[in-house]
Amino acid sequence: MNLAAKDIRHNLGRFVLTAIGIGLLLMTVLGMSGIYRGMVDDAMVVVDRIGADLWVVQHDTRGPFAEISRVPANLEHRVRAVPGVASARSFVSHNVQREHRDEPLRMNVHGLAWPEDNGAWVTLTAGRPLGQAHYELIADASLGLALGEKLKLGKDTYTVVGIAKGMVSSGGDGLAFFTTQDALAIQVDLPGDALRLERAARVQRAVAQDLGQVQPLLLERGAGMASGIPALGPPMVSAITVRVAEGVDAAQVAATIAAWPDVSVHTRDDQEALLVRGMIDKARRQIGLFRVLLVVISTIIMALILYTLTLDKIHDIAMLKLMGARNPMIAGLILQQALLLGALGYGIAWVLGGWVFPRFPRRVLITSEDLWALAVVVAIISVFASLLGIWKAMRVEPNKVLA
Repeated sequence: MNLAAKDIRHNLGRFVLTAIGIGLLLMTVLGMSGIYRGMVDDAMVVVDRIGADLWVVQHDTRGPFAEISRVPANLEHRVRAVPGVASARSFVSHNVQREHRDEPLRMNVHGLAWPEDNGAWVTLTAGRPLGQAHYELIADASLGLALGEKLKLGKDTYTVVGIAKGMVSSGGDGLAFFTTQDALAIQVDLPGDALRLERAARVQRAVAQDLGQVQPLLLERGAGMASGIPALGPPMVSAITVRVAEGVDAAQVAATIAAWPDVSVHTRDDQEALLVRGMIDKARRQIGLFRVLLVVISTIIMALILYTLTLDKIHDIAMLKLMGARNPMIAGLILQQALLLGALGYGIAWVLGGWVFPRFPRRVLITSEDLWALAVVVAIISVFASLLGIWKAMRVEPNKVLA
């Protein structure tokens, strides 16, 4: 006869409620670990899928994912001329928030260097990659856009030609892929009145200078489109992604480009380190502290419950000792209860988490390493939680049965 099982049946209600409470706490611990892993995986998704060896960004900046970076679009031609460079492409990334179906729609816009990059590397669940230079987009499923749906951004209307899965930014916003030209058009879009005021301001600045009075043609050009003024360059892109030719040392190519005074160069590993240690570092530390706090709380709750159960059977423990039961047998009774309580809580956390986590607004990524780590933690806290009850049981004297 197993005394631990016998005692659990005697206090079944309290034991089950405690196991449910422990399971919910452990599910939260597991969920926090999954949220952090999901954040890291989301932050890495674009860096991993693009497969660039080097990222050329604005001088003294940390790249388009960590902060604002602006480099001229023609920089890619300079980069292509560097020995050892296999390809160089413009990269655009920025956030937008619009009203769609009377609800806010927030997305992270990514520009693809069409036609070299049409988004074929994006994980598609429906539709196709980009098929033309303008007015098409690939949207992540989290944005809630349907295949073939029209979306107005700025002065243009775009058609959803592809639905992606698992393509979100480090901030949790769904990614939307456009061509670089369309992404820049969305980024620099201005109302008509703002454009007219800017052109009028250009004319006034030209009039105020002698050059504008001597050459009236400059006034006419100043009142026209910005693309017709040679001094005004095209919109800047966020970065230039570089792939190094096979067999070429990427560090050597990076050193050559880094010698230019107007840019900085980061390797793929640098980008990953900047994302993990920069953007999500505080979230990682905060989640880690909450996990530790919840583990401590779980240990305390289990210890108090086991201590209470021990107090309830002080008379029974004294009777067992009077009948000749040894201390290891009594300690084993309490330890078995603690381990069973932890195992039930772990099972509840695993089953309930598998049902709840997919419904979270942010991706929760649970790995086998997390499950094994939590199992080890549960075993440890179960042992520690039993110590208080064991200590109390060891102090019970056999003559207590006569009290």
